[in-house]
Amino acid sequence: MGNRLTHILILADLEGSSGCWRYRASSFLTDEWCRACLEMSRDVSAVVSALFKAGVKTITIKDFHRTGYNLFPEMIDSRATLISGYRRGPVPGIGNPNNAQAVMFLGMHAASGSDGFLAHTLTSRIARLEVNHRFLAEIELFAGSLAPWGIRPVFFSGCPVACKQAEVVIENINCFPIDKSRGPENFDARIWRSALAQEAVKSLANHKAKPYEPVGPFNARVTMRDGEAEAARLARRWKFEQAGSQIRICSASIHQLYLELIRLCYLTPTIEKVLPLALVAFNLKGRIGIIRARRRLKRLLQR
Repeated sequence: MGNRLTHILILADLEGSSGCWRYRASSFLTDEWCRACLEMSRDVSAVVSALFKAGVKTITIKDFHRTGYNLFPEMIDSRATLISGYRRGPVPGIGNPNNAQAVMFLGMHAASGSDGFLAHTLTSRIARLEVNHRFLAEIELFAGSLAPWGIRPVFFSGCPVACKQAEVVIENINCFPIDKSRGPENFDARIWRSALAQEAVKSLANHKAKPYEPVGPFNARVTMRDGEAEAARLARRWKFEQAGSQIRICSASIHQLYLELIRLCYLTPTIEKVLPLALVAFNLKGRIGIIRARRRLKRLLQR
C-alpha cells in the first residue's frame, strides 16, 4: 500500500446513485425508492469491496439521504461499519468520524438553484442557496465539518454539474460522474458501477487533496421555494434577516453556517431543546422505513 490511505469514511446519498432517475425514487416509501435503495446499496457495496481488496483496513459508511436509512447492510461487506440515521455530534449528522483519514462522497447531487439532476442543498424547500455570490453544495458543508479531524476529501461522484461544483471548491478532489441525461434504458449500471469502484480505488493515492478549510465570513442568501410568507415565518423563528422570499445569514465560519442551515431546514427552537429525544424518534422512523422497503422490494422483484 505504501502511503495509500487505510481508513476511509464514505458519505452516501441517493440522488446521484445508479437507481434514482426521478424525484419519486428519492421519496420515502415509494416503490421507486425501494428499488433505488437496492441500486444505491449495490453502488456502495462495489466501492467497499474494491477498497478492501486494494488494502484499505477500515471503512465507515454514513447513509446521508433523508432518514439516513436507505442502505441494505446485508448487501455490504460486513467488515465495513454502516452508520444509519443521524447523530447530534461531534460532527453534525455523522457523530464520531472514528479517526478516518479521508472521505469519499458517493451518489451526491448539485446545489440548490443550479441545473444538476434533482439539485438541492439540504432540502428541496430551498429554491436557491448562494454563499458569497456562488452556489453552495452540500459537499462544502460536509467536507468543512470534517476538516477539524484532518479528514481529506479525495473522491466525489454525482451528476456532471455536481462534479463540476465539487472540483471548483475542493482543490485536487478526484471526481467520477454519472450521466442521467439519456435515461435508465440507455444506462448500464454494472459497467458504470465497476468503473466507479475502480476510480474510488485510484483516489487512495490522492495525496494532493487537503482538508477543506474555507476562510469566512460567509454571507448566505437562502431563497425559499414557498415564497415570502414561508421566508418570513422561518426568519422570525430564528431571528434571521429577510427580504421577500430570501433569508440572509452571515456566519464567521463554515461550521457556524452549517449549524444555522440545519436549524433553518430541520429544527424548531422546541425540537432543538429536546434534540436527543427527537433524533431517537426520527431514527426510529428510518429503521421502520427500511424494514418496510426490504419487504416491499421482495414483492416487487417477484412480479
